[in-house]
Amino acid sequence: MRMIVSVALLCASSLAAENDAVARLLNSKGTVSQRADACFELRGEKSPAVAAAMRKVLEVNSLRACAGRNLREAGALAELKDALADENPDVRAIAARELGTFGRPDLLDALSKAAWDPNMMVSTSAMQGLAEYQIPAVVPYLIDLAKSGGMVGAMALRRAAQFKDPAVLPVARQLLGGNEATARLDAIRVLADLGGASDVDALQKIAERNEQLSVTGRGFGMMPGVDLSKAAANAVESIKARATR
Repeated sequence: MRMIVSVALLCASSLAAENDAVARLLNSKGTVSQRADACFELRGEKSPAVAAAMRKVLEVNSLRACAGRNLREAGALAELKDALADENPDVRAIAARELGTFGRPDLLDALSKAAWDPNMMVSTSAMQGLAEYQIPAVVPYLIDLAKSGGMVGAMALRRAAQFKDPAVLPVARQLLGGNEATARLDAIRVLADLGGASDVDALQKIAERNEQLSVTGRGFGMMPGVDLSKAAANAVESIKARATR
């Protein structure tokens, strides 16, 4: 009997402590330090009340990182998926990053949709989340994103190519004939690894044109430009070397 009473008292004490921490976390009049301390105290707690509180303080700049991590560690998928539709792009971005760490197939649709977000921070965060997946099921999503070009498209193409899936080749060939220099460079690299004899002519033409990827085109400050022609020539050599193996 005494043991039952002791357990009941311990549970009541734990719940009181949790409620106190939640109250301090949600107290908008509290200091940044006080609210942050409460957030750290609640790490590992998985109750609906704590998850709801963490979802709410995702809106607070100073608490966002802590709350996002807490939601991830608590496995609070519903709250994180809800945050993907938030009006604040900072909230959408952290939700995408945290969801990507789960690697769950049932989250692929949500992350893929977020990767099309017009806000670059959100779209790249979602793409980084997709890049965490180690399963072939992610490849169709990556290929779809790769077709869009731009930074997210380039990230998607590079990650898809790592699966060695030949389905990435049509996208690489399409981007090779486009006007975006960075996308063409990524396409050349994909073809170097996965391309075949049918790609040699197109690559050879680039190799013969002495094309350069300029510094401004790359957007990396003072980094030197990349020689597209040399990359294409190297890709031709890689394809030919594979053919002789």
